[in-house]
Amino acid sequence: MKEIQELDLKYHFPVYKRLPITLSHGKGARVWDTNGKEYIDVLGGIAVNSLGHGHPALVHAIKNQAEKLVHVSNFYSTVPQAKLTAKLAELSGLDRVFLCSTGLEAMEGAYKTARKYANKQGRKGPILSMEGCFHGRSIAGIASGKKKFQEGFEPMPAGFRQIPFNSKEALSEAVDAQTAAVVIEPVQGEGGVRPADPEFLRHARKVCDEYGVPLIFDEIQTGIARTGRMFAYEHSGVKPDILTLAKGLGGGVPIGAVLAKEEIASALSPGDHGTTFGGNALACAAANAVLQTVEREDLVRQSEEKGAWLMEVLNEKLADHPLVKDIRGIGLMTGAELDIEGGPVVQRMAELGVLANAASVNVMRFVPPLVISKDDLFSAVCILKKVLDEMK
Repeated sequence: MKEIQELDLKYHFPVYKRLPITLSHGKGARVWDTNGKEYIDVLGGIAVNSLGHGHPALVHAIKNQAEKLVHVSNFYSTVPQAKLTAKLAELSGLDRVFLCSTGLEAMEGAYKTARKYANKQGRKGPILSMEGCFHGRSIAGIASGKKKFQEGFEPMPAGFRQIPFNSKEALSEAVDAQTAAVVIEPVQGEGGVRPADPEFLRHARKVCDEYGVPLIFDEIQTGIARTGRMFAYEHSGVKPDILTLAKGLGGGVPIGAVLAKEEIASALSPGDHGTTFGGNALACAAANAVLQTVEREDLVRQSEEKGAWLMEVLNEKLADHPLVKDIRGIGLMTGAELDIEGGPVVQRMAELGVLANAASVNVMRFVPPLVISKDDLFSAVCILKKVLDEMK
């Protein structure tokens, strides 16, 4: 393990603060390092491993497709891609789907689509994002995100503006006939597991409709059963004009998607946007297997039930803890906001056999595989409490 970590430190860009752990293999919601130590995984690759590790349906789909066709470019259609776009349109009620490889690419595609649509209507105003948001680390992503991610990468491109999250008044004041789009995460993930107020989302829909402005929902972290619904926007009953997905869609195989209404997607013409790797046969086969398994194993319901149970346990164990400020979330996307930085807590939990992380510096985030057992969730909460007791 030490040799591998030394290679990583020597050759990889210095952009990650890794724990001194080299993982070898996993099964379900458990992983093992190269020394044989076992961990409960409540990070799930940051809400990516929706089916856990080594799920037979996903493994079979990847193996089967790899033997047939992995990649051919988007000059041609493939069976897995066509089936996936049709399924995503069916599930979302949106008309068109663009497939890419990451959440960052999905957001870039959403921004470009919204801008092209706005330009065709003669609108030249900004894309409005929310304070505390995170939409990736591309230049456009950080231009629409937190100031701390912009530092050292100036000048930022024009055309983005932030307003307070969950403020109906700020939204009403900011949106006008020139606004290009409004982008919202139904639950801010990197921002500290902060759910959007359903009334705020309904107000956003009303204001955007009034001015004909596209409403974008970034569901890269919340989509695909994470919050106890297939898409988190279903909790509020507000459907977006553009929807972005990634993370849990491929169960660990890189894939992203932009979904949009016909009127907005049709603003694009051949050559306006594209990708070499996006929507390749292997990634689409994996995503099809994930969606089939989510439906077959009723993982939307499982996420809702386990998430509600997890909130009860977190509140029972930690609500009155002196180092815990707040507990919040929805489905299997929950966070415990601490009165201290989360880094040392993450490290100590790993030493005790639980992989977690801290969002927004001090929010312990639980985004485990949807297949995780209640026993593993309970053990993880107990370990978190033990660590906080030690630090108290």
